[in-house]
Amino acid sequence: MFFFSAKAQTKVVLFEGILTAGYVDHGAFINCTGPCIKFSKKPYTVLLGMLPSLRIKEDKVAAGATKNSALTPNLGFGLTAAFRHLAVQVPLYYNAKTATKNGEWNPGFGLGYKF
Repeated sequence: MFFFSAKAQTKVVLFEGILTAGYVDHGAFINCTGPCIKFSKKPYTVLLGMLPSLRIKEDKVAAGATKNSALTPNLGFGLTAAFRHLAVQVPLYYNAKTATKNGEWNPGFGLGYKF
């Protein structure tokens, strides 16, 4: 999340964000916080919003069948809570319907760093 602020007699914030890594649906993710609704009372911060991510998951398919890349971009949605620089995240990712599985939401868990 990038934002620029210029208020009289206050400090100017040029970069703010949270970088998180975690586990979801038998794979991993690396993400940062995106557009969100943010509640902040120092030293606590709670965000509810979009999570642009890189998902890391090996596709398990029959021998000889085509499969997806192990590293794919994805957009999640979820809750992130931070205390000082430690962040805890509960993301939700949607896996679309395939020929063998129905589409479903998958919850995950992540830990990260608040800049």
